[in-house]
Amino acid sequence: MNTNRHGDIVQALADAGFTLPAPPAPLAAYTPALQTGQLAFTSGQLPLVDGKLEATGKVGDGPGLISPDTAREQAARCALNALAALATMLGDLGRIARVAKLTGFVASDPAFTSQSAVIDGASELLKAAFGADGVHTRSAVGVAVLPKDSPVEVELTVALH
Repeated sequence: MNTNRHGDIVQALADAGFTLPAPPAPLAAYTPALQTGQLAFTSGQLPLVDGKLEATGKVGDGPGLISPDTAREQAARCALNALAALATMLGDLGRIARVAKLTGFVASDPAFTSQSAVIDGASELLKAAFGADGVHTRSAVGVAVLPKDSPVEVELTVALH
């Protein structure tokens, strides 16, 4: 295990204003993270803080909607929760060689088309944590609704050392 690298990743997160949390408990019948060969996958992670969503509803511009800026912050929280799931499963974030793929879902008002800008919150957190190894392939998908009426959900695929 590369615990020095783990410490560097945790410090990079702290420098970006984030603390690695305990991973959220699964909300249904699944495992938060799974390794197969040299890849590890996370289940979709919601922006839970202490088991609760800070915001619920659709993302868009207008009254009664979650602002894109708030949703972007929530996407970063999703990525942080995915890293927490990986840290628990792997025992050490230093085992991650690189982030390979991020899939982001945005519960969108029908008129909202800036899903990519929302999911940038997660992408930027991963780049801050892993540097060039945090740059990844990505999908940002608008959907009608997410579990618990969450505004965003993120899942990761990472390559391991």
